[in-house]
Amino acid sequence: MTKTLDVITIGRAGVDLYGAQIGGRLEDMGSFDKYIGGSPTNMACGTARLGMKSALITRVGDEHMGRFIREELVRHGVDVRGVTTDPERLTALVILGIRDQSQFPLIFYRENCADMALCEADIDEGFVASARAVVATGTHLSHPGPRAAVLKALAIAKASGGQTALDIDYRPNLWGVAGHGDGESRFVESARVTASLQETLPLFDLIVGTEEEFHIAGGSTDTIAALRAVRAVSGATLVCKRGPMGAVAFEGAIPDSLDDGQTGPGFPIEVFNVLGAGDGFMSGLLKGWLDGEAWPVALKYANACGAFAVSRHGCTPAYPSWEELKFFFARGVQRPDLRNDPELEQVHWVSNRTFSHGGDWTTLRTFAFDHRLQLEEMPGYTLAKGGAFKSLCLEAALKVQGGRPGYGILCDNRIGRAALHAASGSGLWIGRPTEWPGSRPIALEPELGSDCGSLKEWAREDVVKLLVFCHPDDDAETRAAQEAKVLQLWTAARRNNLEFLLEIIPSKVGPVDETTTATLIRQFYAAGIYPDWWKLEPFRTEAAWAAAVAAIEENDPNTRGIVVLGLDAPEAELAESFALAARQPLVRGFAVGRTIFGDAARAWMAGAMTDEAAVAQMAERFARLCAVWDGARASAARAAA
Repeated sequence: MTKTLDVITIGRAGVDLYGAQIGGRLEDMGSFDKYIGGSPTNMACGTARLGMKSALITRVGDEHMGRFIREELVRHGVDVRGVTTDPERLTALVILGIRDQSQFPLIFYRENCADMALCEADIDEGFVASARAVVATGTHLSHPGPRAAVLKALAIAKASGGQTALDIDYRPNLWGVAGHGDGESRFVESARVTASLQETLPLFDLIVGTEEEFHIAGGSTDTIAALRAVRAVSGATLVCKRGPMGAVAFEGAIPDSLDDGQTGPGFPIEVFNVLGAGDGFMSGLLKGWLDGEAWPVALKYANACGAFAVSRHGCTPAYPSWEELKFFFARGVQRPDLRNDPELEQVHWVSNRTFSHGGDWTTLRTFAFDHRLQLEEMPGYTLAKGGAFKSLCLEAALKVQGGRPGYGILCDNRIGRAALHAASGSGLWIGRPTEWPGSRPIALEPELGSDCGSLKEWAREDVVKLLVFCHPDDDAETRAAQEAKVLQLWTAARRNNLEFLLEIIPSKVGPVDETTTATLIRQFYAAGIYPDWWKLEPFRTEAAWAAAVAAIEENDPNTRGIVVLGLDAPEAELAESFALAARQPLVRGFAVGRTIFGDAARAWMAGAMTDEAAVAQMAERFARLCAVWDGARASAARAAA
């Protein structure tokens, strides 16, 4: 049959709660970052990041953590048809930390967890047969139910012409040969485990493990002897990981020295976190193996992916994209602590951004009601009424969106907190302002804190939005102060895994020509600021748009794009500006506010309009602008064709 998938991994799926403090005991860690985890889950995402068509077979609980895993897999492009929701069991959890280069305290919470209830009935023959390879891991061979499921999947793969691989992934306490407090233990001798593994070894075309993992598979603490014991029952290619010494592959007989196997180049990097490195390694290895590369090339991919993993916090979030990997090979190691290499981290961010901040934002129609000063100045305004009105704005936006992609809002937290929080999870793109209205030099909302520390409290889907009034003719002191503030906020946004939108308005500060905005864009890039989004004025000439787009693309060809602001312009004037902006593919859409809500807000604040009428008017105006934009984009596409 036609193989529509490259790889299916099968086994553990859990949530990793990673200690955010480095160097201390797990007992003393006070906050945790949440990631998806479990070797098969990491490998499914890791291979997807490398451009492969990946899928996962597992179980998750019917609760928040199970939904988190499923949603993260979807964001990575992993096929989730094999992910079963278990109504009776909870999703597995792991609490772990980084003490130093060799110590990583770890506790598995897997008592009767969902993924260990995987059974033969969960294995769909057609689904498994559609993959070029099935990858199993050791933990799911440790109990009868999931073992039977794995064996069924392997048999289907073999019968359908697929390949099979095993990551030994030995966790002694998950085999019941170490205690709950020994989660970081990687080797305990056990004849029972060895015998159990050896029953399955003949089923695989590729077997991968550390020296200690081959010790358990081969029943000997002498690595050569262990490899020869595995070879005695399996004709698979054996790949033995050797830590900082790289890895070695054996296709035939095992020689007298590990150095006599096939190797790939290693990378001299600083070890920060060994957790998840093996899954990153396996992701790169699978990419090379299934692409038909020679083992030295496949091992090069694997070693590089492992290097990224040991240099960053977390497992799946640390793995590279294919674009990042190619960049790394072309440029080489500039500094051994990869996580602190600005150029590499920028490539990592932009090429993996869609995995952590999903959604199709190639078109973005945005209702902007983040205004604060404009509402506060309206007759009849109170804080309570302002918040209630912004909830009506959200209602109007959702009415137009109708569950479809490509729609967004701008909403603040000071007046619009209820609407902002209600929008979370709605599928809307959400931008959240940070500037103190009208400030120049730029000042931030006090709630952010002097160090922008409150960004850690923001929902991960919120986009940090900052409006700056600036001009190329600004004096050196003003320019330096503004750039420093923008850089501070942008850095804090990245640290908190939040996207950043920079809005620049030069028109009220000084004389403007067709190159003014382009000059400002270059100045911000030169200051080390790389916004994910730009929000720009509606230019009146093709030349002005071309200059701005060129300034962005020459500095960041992977930017999310531009949205056009409205400036309270009449609809007819907006339609004219949309027609011009839509000719630029980098312009994704618009962010318009007062044109949509201004009349309704004034009437509603004065008690002259009902809630229902306000929502209806705003929805009608927003929908009309969306249609104008879509028409402008369609016209531009026809003209380009």
